[in-house]
Amino acid sequence: MRSRPLVPLLALVLGGSALAVPAGDAAGSGGTAPPARVVTVLQDPAITESSGLVARRNTFVTVNDSGDGARVFTVDRDGATVGVTSWRRRPVDVEALAPAGRGRVWVGDVGGNVSARTGLTVVRVPFGPGDRRVRPRRFVLRLPGGPVDVETMMVRPRSGRLVLVTKEASGGRFLLAPRTLRRDRPNRLVDAGAAPAVATDGAFFPDGRHVVVRGYVDAAVYTWPGRRLLGRFDLPAQQQGEGIAVGRDGRVYLSSEGVRAPLLRVRLPRWLARAVRS
Repeated sequence: MRSRPLVPLLALVLGGSALAVPAGDAAGSGGTAPPARVVTVLQDPAITESSGLVARRNTFVTVNDSGDGARVFTVDRDGATVGVTSWRRRPVDVEALAPAGRGRVWVGDVGGNVSARTGLTVVRVPFGPGDRRVRPRRFVLRLPGGPVDVETMMVRPRSGRLVLVTKEASGGRFLLAPRTLRRDRPNRLVDAGAAPAVATDGAFFPDGRHVVVRGYVDAAVYTWPGRRLLGRFDLPAQQQGEGIAVGRDGRVYLSSEGVRAPLLRVRLPRWLARAVRS
């Protein structure tokens, strides 16, 4: 999303941590943001708006926001781009990235910043060292209601099922994709219940039983598939933080729009980490 003045305005109007969780959720905010560690800085000037993030043992994968071409970046722990995967078909509004098995990621052309859309598109592409040009298969996802902005896409470990979250100021919705996607017809998404408001990204924890969904100023952790809110916590200040990823070790990483943006690692507040472990 490009409208940077929206961030402080929403935080002011909606009251900080209330931004990411709709009214009526029982669990409270963690208050002060947990300490953040700068893991690296994205050195590539071509990475201007990191909107999605996937974390692997020695690398990160990221994608620019709307306006860029069809490509994803593989970045090492020093912040250097070591590989770019690109393809021919220009997307409408790429906003999301999610794991897709060994050496591959899902890229979500799912955003509604550019135009109202009821049909979204996802592709599965390889990542890693070296530049490559690919011809990925496209899968169309059909929203259950009218056009709405979507910036969050996650994949449940083991099952590989896609989960999306709508981005709405009054409160988003979790959307489930079919267990197996088909290319010959649109894949209808199913509304699975209330989700945080103004969601910009999300990720599953390695156990597949918890998800974290972030907004601009805080994040919420839910059980899965029960979707019970365990709690929420404030996020460290970023230029326009949109990306979040959970590594295989359970560590949480954050990315932000902006040239030479730092990648941050944060720890869940202790009370919330205990809830996830239990």
